[in-house]
Amino acid sequence: MSRLWSLGAVVTTAALLLGCASVHNIPLNVPLGGQGVVDNLTVNFQDPAALDDLLIGLSFSGGGTRAAAFSFGVLEEMGQIRMRGASDTMLERIDFLSGVSGGSVTAAYFGLKKRAALADFRERFLLKNAEEGLTTTLSLGTIGRAFSGGINDSTAFTKWLDANLFDNVTFGQFRDVGSPRVWINASDIYNHVPFVFDANAFTAICSDLSKYPLSSAVAASAAVPIAFAPAVVQAFPGTCKDPLPPWIAKAAANRNASPMLSSYAKAIMRYREGAVPYIKLMDGGLVDNYGISALTIARESSDTAYGPITPQQAVRLRRAMFLVVDSKAGLSGDWINTVEGPSGVEMLKAAVDTTIDASVGSSYSAFDRTTKDWQSSLIKWRCGLSAAERARYGARPGWRCDDLQFFIGRLGFDQLDPQRAAVLEAVPTRFQLPQQQVDDVIAAGRDTLRASTVFRAFAAGL
Repeated sequence: MSRLWSLGAVVTTAALLLGCASVHNIPLNVPLGGQGVVDNLTVNFQDPAALDDLLIGLSFSGGGTRAAAFSFGVLEEMGQIRMRGASDTMLERIDFLSGVSGGSVTAAYFGLKKRAALADFRERFLLKNAEEGLTTTLSLGTIGRAFSGGINDSTAFTKWLDANLFDNVTFGQFRDVGSPRVWINASDIYNHVPFVFDANAFTAICSDLSKYPLSSAVAASAAVPIAFAPAVVQAFPGTCKDPLPPWIAKAAANRNASPMLSSYAKAIMRYREGAVPYIKLMDGGLVDNYGISALTIARESSDTAYGPITPQQAVRLRRAMFLVVDSKAGLSGDWINTVEGPSGVEMLKAAVDTTIDASVGSSYSAFDRTTKDWQSSLIKWRCGLSAAERARYGARPGWRCDDLQFFIGRLGFDQLDPQRAAVLEAVPTRFQLPQQQVDDVIAAGRDTLRASTVFRAFAAGL
């Protein structure tokens, strides 16, 4: 949503308006009861995605409605691909889904509704004006709010999301509907790390994730600086006895741990220790606009060769595909043609865009390395199983321990012809687009998936 804002007055007037009341959000999370945190996302759901020999993971990038429409087109195309010898499609076989900012809307809605999301997501969200109730212009009248926390708090957007998509669903209800496992990602702007709405973070803060609204997580994931005040999650240190997973202290102390895992583990420990009483969250794209940190952390934090999947899934597995659905916009602005500029909002936008674009390269490299290492570790573990272990984990007759291949790729506008890509990259990053632009981006999602060499190689080997 970083392109929502246009400057109607000079920023120097801000100092005169800073006396306005602070704009902030009230924490919505509640302390744990006596039951502790239950992460039923780790349950091996008895559905096709959990029982087949495939592993499919998708991550949806940020980019407002443009990102939501592009990822929706990818899902639509997967919903047309019939599985050989089965009655369902590839859509029903998705195991992992991660979303950030605009992509988190699609990820959350598909995770909740499954195939039914294809029937109405376009009408319920993509063609709607999700900016209703929001102030989308930085002006003399709003600059005081902007510099007092953010022009908007999160209430209008979360209410809109619940009224149009999520019907006040909580994470407890969201997690009861089976595969895929869905991660919603925001940015902890104090610790400079991803904040994933999962059991790790909520165990650390002694809070009940099952009662947290899904719409609030999505709104936090899309909270662009200045446009929104940070979403706030409160820590309740000392109020629960749930121990942190052992890997957190290990990763925080390990000088050889990956920078991403080490920073994340240290942040989790600060939450538990009470060093961060109020966690301030903003757009997930600030630290990872691809939304792949969650899967990277889930894998790197595992103390087994197969985590975060079960050993039964690891033995059945033959082919895995991980696709980053990247709907980033192209370059924009004419201030490069003059000595002056950028100024005001152009400067802010350029800084945010630079931060986001700089983060994606490092996060994708880490993701690529992690998944390739995972494949090697799985093969080594599988080939070291005893006959009794193979039988216990369900190895079939003729099973080969090295029959395992990972396919890792990115889907982006730049993979289409240059003229079409330029048109798509010019679609603004906001939550209100004309119908023609929405449909053009949806079609691009379908076409990019079909054209992907990584996807075609994966599909050919099923």
